Amino acid sequence: MSKESAITPEVIKSHGLTADEYKLVLEIMGRAPNITELGIFSVMWSEHCSYKSSKKWLKTLPTTAPWVICGPGENAGVIDIGDGEAAIFKMESHNHPSFIEPYQGAATGVGGILRDVFTMGARPVANMNALRFGDPAHPKTRHLVNGVVAGIGGYGNCIGVPTVGGETNFHASYNGNILVNAMTVGLARADRIFYSAAAGVGNPVVYVGSKTGRDGIHGATMASAEFSEDSEEKRPTVQVGDPFTEKLLVEACLELMATDAIVAIQDMGAAGLTSSSFEMASKGGLGIEMDLDAVPMREEGMSAYEIMLSESQERMLMVLKPGREDLARSVFEKWELDFAIVGVLTDTGRMVLKRHGAVVADLPIDPLAQASPEYDRPWVPGVKRAVIDAAEVPAHEPLAALKTLVGCPDLASKRWIWQQYDHMVMGDTVQRPGGDAAVVRVHGSNKALGITTDCTPRYCLADPHEGGRQAVAEAYRNLSAVGARPLAVTDNLNFGNPEKPEIMGQIVEAIQGMGEACRALDFPVVSGNVSLYNETNGTAILPTPAIGAVGLIDDVNKTASLPFKQAGDSIILIGETKGWLGASLYLRELCGREDGAPPPVALHREKREGDFVRGQIAEQNVSAVHDVSDGGLLVAVAEMAMASGIGAEILPPKGVALHAWCFGEDQGRYLLTAPASQVPVILEAAHQHDITAQVIGSTGGRDLTLKGSGTISLEELTGINEGWLPGFMSAPDANS
Repeated sequence: MSKESAITPEVIKSHGLTADEYKLVLEIMGRAPNITELGIFSVMWSEHCSYKSSKKWLKTLPTTAPWVICGPGENAGVIDIGDGEAAIFKMESHNHPSFIEPYQGAATGVGGILRDVFTMGARPVANMNALRFGDPAHPKTRHLVNGVVAGIGGYGNCIGVPTVGGETNFHASYNGNILVNAMTVGLARADRIFYSAAAGVGNPVVYVGSKTGRDGIHGATMASAEFSEDSEEKRPTVQVGDPFTEKLLVEACLELMATDAIVAIQDMGAAGLTSSSFEMASKGGLGIEMDLDAVPMREEGMSAYEIMLSESQERMLMVLKPGREDLARSVFEKWELDFAIVGVLTDTGRMVLKRHGAVVADLPIDPLAQASPEYDRPWVPGVKRAVIDAAEVPAHEPLAALKTLVGCPDLASKRWIWQQYDHMVMGDTVQRPGGDAAVVRVHGSNKALGITTDCTPRYCLADPHEGGRQAVAEAYRNLSAVGARPLAVTDNLNFGNPEKPEIMGQIVEAIQGMGEACRALDFPVVSGNVSLYNETNGTAILPTPAIGAVGLIDDVNKTASLPFKQAGDSIILIGETKGWLGASLYLRELCGREDGAPPPVALHREKREGDFVRGQIAEQNVSAVHDVSDGGLLVAVAEMAMASGIGAEILPPKGVALHAWCFGEDQGRYLLTAPASQVPVILEAAHQHDITAQVIGSTGGRDLTLKGSGTISLEELTGINEGWLPGFMSAPDANS
């Protein structure tokens, strides 16, 4: 698009700006913008970059704690993990690009989140992902699964950062708009964190990394709009990644960070050179004068518009101390990366861009960066669903129902996915994918991080407030189940069109629920991302506020995992079981229904039970731990048995309908196993802490027996559980 393009109402609309927003542009500028200036406004004020529909509500989340070094507002969140060390982490979406071009969309999503973490001075040590695909019967689903998984694996494996876990769901609501949420965790010295606020009038502004091309132009704007039938035509807005270049960029940045050369640093993510330069200048209260001729370009004849809006990957912007330019240049040239001084900091508070010697854009920085619209969009609360009585739900034969559930797309083993990821590179992965949370050793120490991603979208549709609470509580439980003390949360809020009051209601209520849970569990939000307009032809995805969370294990030798360890252990159920079947997988997979209120979350009990379970792990009283979640109690037992090859006998209690006891999804529950000698100790401790605990069975044999209902071999159960995804992906059109 040339700078001579006329600014017509159609051009304004095509840039995602409303008539009122354009009026504000005119007020800020005091004149009509040219096309480059309009493009800059459009990406900076896009939903993806400005959070204009959600920031009113995001401000209500708790973000501080004694161990929080840096909360929201920087590239990633930073928490203190003791011994002068910090964990840096964030989760971010790459949904629309991954639907259009699954391999590159997913790959560049991984690349972008890695840059958010290492730009703050951290060496990335773990990747996670949370994936949502459409109905397996939909003609595009196999193609999308194949491409996304290959893209995540291709980028993460090549850059040498282990992908240690995640989650994958399938639901028809994602048919036209899949979700690809990527999370990275890194480690840094707590006294060597790098921030993005520019400082020092006259200091050089430096561009490093890959050259700028025409890929990804309007990526941020595209990510802030609904899809329609023409979504395939948006392929040019998808970035192209190169993990080998990013590996060089990681090493070069960390090498330069070991010197005193860097004043500020920011990765070029959404909106590329535009957002990185404006954010750095705005945070520092300064201006920038930039010569676009100096920007390394890989294509001929690029306009100022294209240079500023390109989202080419593997690029960073830095402010250096004067006199350190040659040092920095030598580092980046050693790693065979581009290095260019593209500008200088000024005291004008303006962004002045030059191309071929002429000023092509002159914009005030703070009004553009800070005065982006903030909407208080109208919203309506969700309609409360009726609580479902177990007596109203058909009681299928339990072991037949169990076979159906362990083989359904949501509960089937995801080994086919994680076997494509290198989860052992770097040598610090303690617990591999497939457990409640990943465990990664802090290199060279006895400490470890627990890492998880969680969300139950069907609960969030049924009751966004309760679903938001549950997503946080489940992350808390998964960390507790491996013995990690939960420290902080990063979120990825995926919703439909916020201009619809019912969708805005989902956003508001989910954030309110998340906030309640984070406050009750002392589990602050330190970073995150909002992805809205996840709709196709007016049909929204299930509300999906994905939670990524990190916890600390003081002694890596005192962790727990979910496989049974030996025959003869007692199985202890922690938490109350009332048999809650509303919004459950049993109801959906066995009864073809997606109705009912979701299970309530008792936050005060969650905290108490989590503390108790971690205490039992630390005292080494238990041999295995698993939280009870999707599918309910019998599924959780089966998962522990299948993971170990050791069977179990389960004795259901009286007083709760059998199908509700087996498959109800009551919250706040864990399964523990322990030698018989430890059982009195555990039960007495539970009693002292006012925690419901009961022995429900024992481990042993090669079968799963439900007393009074029969027996099923683990071999048969495992075959069903492990077989679905490989079978689905090997169908003839898997690579079509």
